[in-house]
Amino acid sequence: MTMATDKNTPEFDVAVVGASGMVGGELLGLLESRNFPVGELYAFNSGRKKTQVRFRGRKFDCSVPTLAALKKSGLVFFVSNEAVSGRFAPRLAASGVWCIDDSSRFRLARGVPLVIPEVNGAEIKPSRKLIAGPNCTITGAAVALAGVHRRFRVTELRIATYQAVSGAGRTAMRVLEEELKDYFGSGSVRRSAVSGFPRPIAFNLFPQVGGFDGEGNTGEENKVKAELKKIWGDGNIRVSSTAVRVPVLRGHSLAVWFRTGRPASRAALEEELGRTPGLKFFSRPEDYPTPLENGLRTEIVYAGRLRRSGTAPGEYQLWIVSDNLYKGAALNSVQIAEKIAAL
Repeated sequence: MTMATDKNTPEFDVAVVGASGMVGGELLGLLESRNFPVGELYAFNSGRKKTQVRFRGRKFDCSVPTLAALKKSGLVFFVSNEAVSGRFAPRLAASGVWCIDDSSRFRLARGVPLVIPEVNGAEIKPSRKLIAGPNCTITGAAVALAGVHRRFRVTELRIATYQAVSGAGRTAMRVLEEELKDYFGSGSVRRSAVSGFPRPIAFNLFPQVGGFDGEGNTGEENKVKAELKKIWGDGNIRVSSTAVRVPVLRGHSLAVWFRTGRPASRAALEEELGRTPGLKFFSRPEDYPTPLENGLRTEIVYAGRLRRSGTAPGEYQLWIVSDNLYKGAALNSVQIAEKIAAL
């Protein structure tokens, strides 16, 4: 898919902080494939080792970010960590530089819009130069049920997540591969020496993504609740979730139970899901999406298996799949940039 541009579309000098990382690589590829109007490109990383990235047939050296270097850009993508975003983004935004932050640093900050363009793109305004992108886990549900919420008002949402290891970074993907190789060589799974996971992941899964709070909720589960409320602009929704890491390389899946405040028939819900921007809905039960078939470098969210839950009046179930590195991260940031370019 390419971005619709014309001769009047302005070019942006673009900086990518975290360019040599996994999401940074996806972001550079999307900027190129979608023909985003990049003037000069500046690539930055931690500086721990010399690294180059490729963009439009050229190689770019990655350097350590400084405020002066970043100010050369009109648009900065932060696909690094919370500390780096916190250090630079507010000062850059105050000086007039657009900042799109993929970390969790500003998602819940007052005055910073948390944006999924198909859902709340109107939050992007010239007066607010710092924009946050959402957690990759909640993106699928936020997109899939946005139209349902507007029309029927979702009052309760329960979610079981099935999160790919790529959500924890490139090293986590290597951990899964190494543990699988170890099993086929020795017949047993031994936890990788470089694993940041609490348990082995090969042929396994565990209900822990992030650390636990005093109530027994993980950081990921708390993010899902708070971020969905902000994206939909509704603090009254009751949200609960169990976040589970599964041995899938790429593509997050969600099993969702939802109730609506206004009566909604299955036919009406199917109609709404079928016209929701950014969503491909499968109405036949056997056509459900999977991470392997629908979660690899896909630009939309997929959903299927809509049905009554059978446990409460007016409650329905839905299965959702999305690419956590594309729509959950890099693609969403590029789509925000495209909205900025169109202002």
